[in-house]
Amino acid sequence: MNIADIKKMSTIERLQTMEAIWDSLLYENNEIESPEWHEKILEKRKEKIKSGKAKFVSLSELKASRKQ
Repeated sequence: MNIADIKKMSTIERLQTMEAIWDSLLYENNEIESPEWHEKILEKRKEKIKSGKAKFVSLSELKASRKQ
């Protein structure tokens, strides 16, 4: 399967395929460690939330901002 094949799929088919892939990975015995930079980003985001500087948007606001 290649990108062209994937693009021919409906959105529902692509989402179902992604879900099946995630489910298959769930039962893998191989542990994949998150990179250190993931933790750093999460810590910065937590700090923003605690300090009251975090800004949240609704899903509809996010979608609207992506169209511009």
